[in-house]
Amino acid sequence: MVKATEEDGRNRVTGAEAKRVKREALGVPDRVKHQQRVAVPMQRRTPEADTRQRVYRYRCYPTPTQAEQLVKTFGACRWTYNEGLALRDRAWREHRVSLGFAESCRALTGWRNAEGTRWLQDVSSTVLQQALRHLDAAFGQFLKGTTKHPRRKKKNRSRDSATYVRTGFRWAEDPERPGTGLISLAKQSGPLHIRWSRPLPARTRPVKLTVSRDRAGRFFVSVLVEERIEPLPPVVLRDGGAPTAVGLDLGLAALVTLDDGEKVDHPRLLKKYGAKLAQLQRSLHRKQKGSKNREKARQEIARLYALIGDVRRDALDQLTTRLVRENQVLVVEDLAIASLVRSPKGKGRRRKAGLNRAILDASWGALLKQLLYKCAWYGRTLIIVDRFFPSTRRCSACGVTGPKLDLAVRSWSCGGCGAVHDRDVNAARNLREEGMRLYEVVASALPLGRTMPSMIRASEVPDVVLTA
Repeated sequence: MVKATEEDGRNRVTGAEAKRVKREALGVPDRVKHQQRVAVPMQRRTPEADTRQRVYRYRCYPTPTQAEQLVKTFGACRWTYNEGLALRDRAWREHRVSLGFAESCRALTGWRNAEGTRWLQDVSSTVLQQALRHLDAAFGQFLKGTTKHPRRKKKNRSRDSATYVRTGFRWAEDPERPGTGLISLAKQSGPLHIRWSRPLPARTRPVKLTVSRDRAGRFFVSVLVEERIEPLPPVVLRDGGAPTAVGLDLGLAALVTLDDGEKVDHPRLLKKYGAKLAQLQRSLHRKQKGSKNREKARQEIARLYALIGDVRRDALDQLTTRLVRENQVLVVEDLAIASLVRSPKGKGRRRKAGLNRAILDASWGALLKQLLYKCAWYGRTLIIVDRFFPSTRRCSACGVTGPKLDLAVRSWSCGGCGAVHDRDVNAARNLREEGMRLYEVVASALPLGRTMPSMIRASEVPDVVLTA
């Protein structure tokens, strides 16, 4: 059976003809098990009621034998992902046949039994199936139009990781130290040596594990659990019981400026370690390619980048946790970060490149992401004001909107009332006022007994009101 697709008018092969093409041309065998039973679409596992999925990340120290097996697992996952991608692309390009996760898994069975790729049997099949599941999820996002076509993974470029589901590891909790224990991975004889920097929720079995290795050669294990996260007590003002709110202006002169005038300094880690990075990069390029000294220089650069990343994540984590604990409502501006860091062209491109580097060093996206999920966890509300709201050039005292200001202008005086404003503090105050206006609009539309949503976006306020 040949069916015309609606998207681009090309013919798509389905039915018995598609099964024949998969079997004869692509080497994908038919479904053997339970042939008489009707295939039922797989249902995703839903978390228990009142629980949230949370990831705990730990440093682990595998033995040389375990590290060798993990490196082999990383390579097998990368090879399986690339082979599955090539198979699905070839099936559509040459035969107009679409393959899914089930067909890829049946092809994986053939790869594991083939003479040239029998080394895949040294790796747990569930780990390789998870690589194909990640590929299927990437194709799902591509077909929705939210991402580009999946690309091949490259050694020494892509992230080394392997995901183990519950059938791929054993978990034994330590009765003397609840929340810690022994984790043994499939195809390994002994448990991993994990540094338990903090315990998991007691009497909770991990749902999934992801073992990864960064460019500095450090191994980590990320444990996904389902736990009940208790919301923090509401923070309200003493007079009237209104929720406490804070306006946050993200910038480069100061990383975050609060509406009360407090400024959190920009760490500028890339600038701090810039001279050291340049020295190491020059040393790397003087080494002969393929030599041990070049590998040592590369490892030193990777360790320095790992230090920068660790310091940045820790600083952002402490800052966002403090903001969420101290305030009930947090107001930020909707930033188009991808547009702000576009590649510089033409005159002034060197200055634009420096600006892009400073924006990426600030990690605004990571900061907003942390605020978003922490507000959802702890019962707070994050309000995202429209990006075209004139927070910078609007007077927070009288409300008069002035002309556009250059980035070099750090303070200005209002032409209406004469008030002198700090650029960032004024923007934070205006964001707070606009955020509380949106908060009151949504709160007045909610029925009795309903709690405020964890996020309110200015562009979606009418939808929130109508569906409340």
